[in-house]
Amino acid sequence: MKIGMIGLGRMGGAMGRRLLAAGFDLAVFDRDAAQTKALEDLGGRVAIDLADLCHGRDVVITMLPSDAILAEVAVGQGGLTEVLAPGAIHMVSGTHGVTVMERLKAEHLKVGQVLVSCTVLGRPDRAAEGKLGLIVAGPDEAAARLMPVLKVLGEQIFEPGEDPLTSVAVKIANNFVLGCAIEAMGESMALVRRYGVDPELFYEVLTKGLFNCVAYQSYGDVIAKEDWGRVGATAAIGLKDAQLALEAAERMSMPLPSGNVWRDHLLSACGRGEASLDWAVMAREQFRKSGLE
Repeated sequence: MKIGMIGLGRMGGAMGRRLLAAGFDLAVFDRDAAQTKALEDLGGRVAIDLADLCHGRDVVITMLPSDAILAEVAVGQGGLTEVLAPGAIHMVSGTHGVTVMERLKAEHLKVGQVLVSCTVLGRPDRAAEGKLGLIVAGPDEAAARLMPVLKVLGEQIFEPGEDPLTSVAVKIANNFVLGCAIEAMGESMALVRRYGVDPELFYEVLTKGLFNCVAYQSYGDVIAKEDWGRVGATAAIGLKDAQLALEAAERMSMPLPSGNVWRDHLLSACGRGEASLDWAVMAREQFRKSGLE
């Protein structure tokens, strides 16, 4: 299977390295030459543009940071709908909103291409180990074709349905729960700190008891140690995810009250120049409000 990949940040780069190590024929494209150089050194072919990337490819994976960039790459002038072969698969692995994904679904269908949403669960270190969770939604035949790729990238595969929007909804809802969990950890650690308790002790209470799971362990440790520079996803990305959750809820005329707190704390953090820190920095906003910083 010949694969093309667009978007080689922390997560995309880790996924690309997994595919190359597994022996896949991988072509890559990214505006940042440093990102493509790292994969070229491992045997990847660097494409000069999207047309070059898509030539002869069975699958093109995008891992892009925003809806606007995804739309430009997929349906803009010279985008995937113009240069990807009919029958080829566009596998969208970034976190995107329902509106842009509806548009892509319609535009790919018009030209006989196949859209699959394969959103990912986990930080880049999990991607490097092939231990991501993958939420895969698209036509059954396309999902079956992708299975060799998926088994290299993840250890858990969830299939919510054939409509790509089902994967989008699950990922947005998952990030909503995670964002609110980080918010709750920040609030609770602020509380124990006000009473003179070592936050790392409280971290152990949470992660060895109530919340003995990877998400609480990784983000709880960042918060307890105030290690905001240990970046899995940035505050800017977390803010985008909060806005996607609120957008999806508004589309269904439903409230997400906790989402407003999550968004507002990240807005404040980004306004302070902390957009490039880990999105757990929302807890720092709670510390500030609690008189701890």
